[in-house]
Amino acid sequence: MAFSNKRYYWLQLKEDFFKSKEMKLMRKLPGGEEITIIYLKIMLVSLGDEGKIYFEGLAEDLAEELSLLIDEDPEAIRMALMFLTKKKLLTTSDNYQFNLEQVPEMIGSETASARRVRKHRENHKALQCNTEVTKCNGDIDIEIDKDIEIDNNNRFSLSPSLANNLKQSGVRLTEKQHQQLLDYVGLDGMTFEMLNRAIDLTSETHQPSFKYLKAILENWKKEGFTSLEEVEEHEKKRQVKQNKTEYTGTYPIKNPVFSPYTDKLPWEEDEEE
Repeated sequence: MAFSNKRYYWLQLKEDFFKSKEMKLMRKLPGGEEITIIYLKIMLVSLGDEGKIYFEGLAEDLAEELSLLIDEDPEAIRMALMFLTKKKLLTTSDNYQFNLEQVPEMIGSETASARRVRKHRENHKALQCNTEVTKCNGDIDIEIDKDIEIDNNNRFSLSPSLANNLKQSGVRLTEKQHQQLLDYVGLDGMTFEMLNRAIDLTSETHQPSFKYLKAILENWKKEGFTSLEEVEEHEKKRQVKQNKTEYTGTYPIKNPVFSPYTDKLPWEEDEEE
């Protein structure tokens, strides 16, 4: 059984966060309360990447992709992103990686092992120092040490062909990401052929990243795919559907953040009429 030293993150809001000019303006927008909640949710999902979010190209635009993560209406998310961009709270240089400028200073985090140690120390401080309690605390210390030892030593290796494919794709994995990749096989029933295909698809993107690779595998997991044949069949159907869409004609997307038709905020369009 695999153990992982999970890292916990939290968002640290300053006392005057909601008193800032940007937040006051946001809350005064039509649907401002909903947009504020959306902003907080987007900040939360970005914590693990230090305030970065990515447009993976799996949906029409960033708003639709984020709606899958935070369970909010894409149109409301689109309005939030437009406001954040105009106020320079959301920036990008390539329309693929987006930076939430306020988040890096708001991140708090600790590992699961550190959390256990901290909680144990807090409990230890509150206890009476008698022989029986001291013995009990010693047992807890030993158990914590064992957990950490397992976290550090319980590692598995990718097959040479898979590791080589990853290297050529330009995707670099941390130990945690390494284990996450293996879990798709060990826990979700996928095959190594599926992992290789996902890596190949990732290497064809503008900026190959583990985020993109994981998004592909999460999509296959959601669809219940456990073989490369199922993936290929799904891809054929998707391609047929895409060809039909191209045949009927669609408007090009000007920006993956905004709508295909305009980069203006809805209330700005109203003002021009």
